[in-house]
Amino acid sequence: MHKRSWSKIAVAGAALLALAACSGEAEDAAKAPEVAEDGQPALPAIPVMGPERKIIAFGDSLFAGYGLDPRDSYPEKLENALRAKGINADVINAGVSGDTTAAGLQRLEFTLASQKDAPPALFILELGGNDLLRGLSPDETKENLGKMLGTLREQKVPVLLMGMRAPPNYGPEFQAKFDAIYRDLAKEYGAKLIPFWLESIYRDPSLFQQDKIHPTADGVEKLVAATLGEVEGALPPVEK
Repeated sequence: MHKRSWSKIAVAGAALLALAACSGEAEDAAKAPEVAEDGQPALPAIPVMGPERKIIAFGDSLFAGYGLDPRDSYPEKLENALRAKGINADVINAGVSGDTTAAGLQRLEFTLASQKDAPPALFILELGGNDLLRGLSPDETKENLGKMLGTLREQKVPVLLMGMRAPPNYGPEFQAKFDAIYRDLAKEYGAKLIPFWLESIYRDPSLFQQDKIHPTADGVEKLVAATLGEVEGALPPVEK
């Protein structure tokens, strides 16, 4: 009886010690700094602050996220990246696969009218790739983009123009004429410009899907990282 009682006491004591040890480990874990994927101490999250900045990402399949989970599209990843920097961004994915500049022009007014509360803080215009694929004239592409930029200027909507580049097999004359479109229009309409927004990935085939046109999820990540500064810089200051 006496031995049995001490046995019970010993078991209970061991359990208490184990609980105390676990409690201590939990406290230590709670105090330990978080570690990022690269093994370095994780930086504290930046709180999202200020008024909501609505951004319309208006383009073709490169914005729509063709072949990807919707969460991996450029507009979605861009929103996440801006919010991680503390910007209260709401990026609306207005990308439509297959859209030419003519198709974009046709739906521009409707897209703007759907923003009933207030005009967007920024309009990202990304079109022209399908004009290239269909062999449309650079003059037609420039005219359509110019009309869109004119409408946006009339409505006092800031624009970031995502430039495209013609491949060399189109010939030097066509290439020079097409590549000048975005630079000339940005200057004429006072839009911010990324001369060739695929610059950071176009030399790496592994960042494209099998069609060699649309970026993979990793490709989109790299595009967002490469263009985030320009997008942030194109946002007008918050009015006080």
